[in-house]
Amino acid sequence: MRLQGNQLGTHLEELRNFANWILAIGDGNIGRSIDDTETIPIPNDILINDCTDPISAIVDSTYPEFYNYSNDLDYPQQRKILASTLDMVDSINEFMVSLNNNPENTYLSSDTVCMSDHYFTALEHVHTSKFLNNIKCFGIPNHSITLKVGVSIMLLINIDQLSGLCNGTRLVIIRLGDRVIEAKALSEKMAGEKIFIPRVSLTPYDARIPFKFQRR
Repeated sequence: MRLQGNQLGTHLEELRNFANWILAIGDGNIGRSIDDTETIPIPNDILINDCTDPISAIVDSTYPEFYNYSNDLDYPQQRKILASTLDMVDSINEFMVSLNNNPENTYLSSDTVCMSDHYFTALEHVHTSKFLNNIKCFGIPNHSITLKVGVSIMLLINIDQLSGLCNGTRLVIIRLGDRVIEAKALSEKMAGEKIFIPRVSLTPYDARIPFKFQRR
């Protein structure tokens, strides 16, 4: 859905075919088992061969001449890297941030067990702040995130759906404050518009976590 959001014409059909291929892999309709190992053929046009550093190779392939287009909003709008695990997302994000020469700003979250949880009184003594800070799951940023002006980010919640500020909306940072981030939208509908992202409280819904906690 995110890949196809701003595309038209023949390129959209190409992306649909790619999406259907990914879905077919997930549904187990592509590939075969050899000696108890599942083997899936990868089309040559999406393979990156002869690389010693996979993350550097995929970034170079997706963002060629990155430094020459760092101030061009159209450049990141047409390019995205999708990753299958949170650890890979973190590795790629760290590498992309390292390519930016602007001063960095590190933000730390405030994590607490939700007051609405029936076991709150007991949990607050068992699950310390340090333990909560180490939790990584879908739908919330990590406890510590390092950002720079010019870095691309993505919304994880719906802030203003009518304006297009929804989960998955991509932006590029133009100013970092202590309590607010100023950014420009990359989506075609709002491209170039200034957005202010305040501090918000998020509660992840992950079946692997047997209690509710809040990350601000």
